[in-house]
Amino acid sequence: MARIGMEAQAVIAMRLAGMAGFWETPPSEFVRMVAEKPQAAVEAVEAATLAAIRGGSADEVMHAGLREIGRHTAGNFARLSQMGPSFGAEQAAQ
Repeated sequence: MARIGMEAQAVIAMRLAGMAGFWETPPSEFVRMVAEKPQAAVEAVEAATLAAIRGGSADEVMHAGLREIGRHTAGNFARLSQMGPSFGAEQAAQ
């Protein structure tokens, strides 16, 4: 859960920096950040439900749901981290 929290905060920071023009993000990022939430929630609930149906303990059910959320936060973090700051390229060219 700590990893998910840190990745989520970093993703939020990079997206906010992208909105301000300080991080290289495509225009589609702003739609993506809203559109991905329902899908991630469905996948997490689905995984948790399957774990519960299989007779998993409360910890196993929670872990199954969080694994899906973590997959999304890790993917977003890795993708956005590759983009980097947008002001660096302009300064390097000068």
